[in-house]
Amino acid sequence: LFGTLMSATSYASPAKLKGSDYNVRCMEAEFGFELATDVPAGNHDAQSIRPYVKCAFACLEIVNHHHQDWTRLGAPLLVADNAIHGAWVTGAPSDAWRDIDLAKQVVTLYAEGRVVQTGSGAAVLGNPLNALAWLANELPRHGRQLKAGDRVSSGVATDVYFAKPVERVEADFGAIGRVAIDFV
Repeated sequence: LFGTLMSATSYASPAKLKGSDYNVRCMEAEFGFELATDVPAGNHDAQSIRPYVKCAFACLEIVNHHHQDWTRLGAPLLVADNAIHGAWVTGAPSDAWRDIDLAKQVVTLYAEGRVVQTGSGAAVLGNPLNALAWLANELPRHGRQLKAGDRVSSGVATDVYFAKPVERVEADFGAIGRVAIDFV
C-alpha cells in the first residue's frame, strides 16, 4: 500500500503545526529520499536503486484519520483515505547516507526532549532502500514510475508515538540529520 505525498501537507523542519488540526497525531520517523533521475521499470533492490537517489533526509509523517479503529478498515478504505496520511515534515537534504549502512542507522524519536522510541533502518523492510525499490517496482503496475525530483518516505523506522496536541516531537537520524515538529 502506498499513498501520495502532497505539497499542501508537506512542510520543512522545524514545522509549527496546530495540534488540534489532527485527530490522532500518530508520529512515524521515516527515511526520506529524493530521486536524481527517472527510475525505469525493472526488478530493483536496495543496491540497484542507490544510483537513482539524489539525497536522503530525516522525516516525520503524521498519520491522521477519523476512524475509531483503523485496523478494521481494510485496504480499500485505507487507500481511499490516502493511507491515512495527515502531513509530512522533512529535514535538510544529506549526502551522508551514501557512507553509512542504512539498515544499521539508529533512529531516535523524542517528545519534549525525552526519548520515547528508538529503532533503526532495519525496521523498514530490512533496509529503507528496500522500501524505495519496492515502490519503484510497484508503480509500473499502475502505469506510473518514480521520476527525477520525486520525494519518497520509506515507512516507519521506530514504533509509532502518539503526540499530544501541544508538544515538540523530534527525530534524530544520526549523520543523515534531524527533523522537528512543534505542535502548538
